[in-house]
Amino acid sequence: MINKAVNKKMLMILIIILSVAAICMAILFITSGVFAPSRYLEPWNKSYSKQFGDPRVKLVSHGILAANGHNMQPWKVVLDPKDHMVFRLYADAERLTPEVDPFARQTMVSQGTFLEYIRIAGAELGYKTTIALFPEGEYDERDLKASMSAKPVAKVTLAKAPPEKNPLYPYMYLPDTNRGPYEANLLSPGQADALQRARQEAGVALHIFQDSSNVERLGQYAVTGTAIEAGVHRINEESRRIFRANEYEKNRYRYGFSLEGQGTTGFMKHMMQGLITIFPFLNNEQASADMMIRSTQAAAGHTPAYAMILTEGNSRTQQVLAGMLYSRLILSAHSLGLVMQPVSQVLEEYPEMEQQYNSIHRDYAAHGVTIQMLVRVGAPTKSAAPTMRRDALDFLTQ
Repeated sequence: MINKAVNKKMLMILIIILSVAAICMAILFITSGVFAPSRYLEPWNKSYSKQFGDPRVKLVSHGILAANGHNMQPWKVVLDPKDHMVFRLYADAERLTPEVDPFARQTMVSQGTFLEYIRIAGAELGYKTTIALFPEGEYDERDLKASMSAKPVAKVTLAKAPPEKNPLYPYMYLPDTNRGPYEANLLSPGQADALQRARQEAGVALHIFQDSSNVERLGQYAVTGTAIEAGVHRINEESRRIFRANEYEKNRYRYGFSLEGQGTTGFMKHMMQGLITIFPFLNNEQASADMMIRSTQAAAGHTPAYAMILTEGNSRTQQVLAGMLYSRLILSAHSLGLVMQPVSQVLEEYPEMEQQYNSIHRDYAAHGVTIQMLVRVGAPTKSAAPTMRRDALDFLTQ
């Protein structure tokens, strides 16, 4: 009788523990927003652009899928009120990240990624796109934000043309960045050649490294750059302000950082989102820095190749052209079964990074040449999730 009573008591305790655990898990998942519709992912739907009658807006709905620095989506589009086949692209001066990108170089590279998606989508949809960069001249660097607001990055003119299948177009709907480990296999000669063919602009170079010496050296630059950035408080604060902790915040803002952008998905994503929302201290600066460094170390240890985009100078036009090449490089990689991840912290221009910035340029760039992008390249071992995007109409302005 005593054993039966003890067993019954233990069973009741177990039921209570399991019930409490189930309730806690439910609270976490509800707090995470597991039942909220993911409106921030709507632009990734292949039918999304069909809702827009204006061909310019159709193309904008493709351009916003492009890779962009810190997922700030720093684009503004002004539709020409007189010519319904013309629009102008502006850099959004209110979406800068001045701590990590003090000269807005990455913002300008992001203008190029957008424009290349526009060009590729235009051909697919039956429009020839003529892109005139800085039609009113480059910026006045003495008052950069005001100049960004006043001068367009590009004037885009559309002309009806027979639809032209572009082999890169289908890959626009895949996430541009995969931070996971890559397979150890080197790129085949055919893959390397195909990536090299992405380079089209004069004055923009593309180098691919997969020999062990350069892979090890560039991996070390990636890790060192990440460790430096992770130790700068003002940069961590800038990143914290654009981190979206749960589905509700992602639907509200639709830009910035989130857990899936760091490779956390599924059950674990919702559990972590719930925990961080309820206990924000879990996402403290030290924990985030440690995770960033560990992630980069793991990535560097599972990277068979790196690609580097360089320009002969560092003008705003050259920065945009580098971004256009980067879009083609990403899409070409996808078409070959490869993925990419920027590891460009070492190329950032704030004081703490100066020594490493100068070092990598001494190693890999001739005098006057600027390294615009450093990216990992390889075959993925796991898929990546798409990141937040704002609605296409939110980019339109007067």
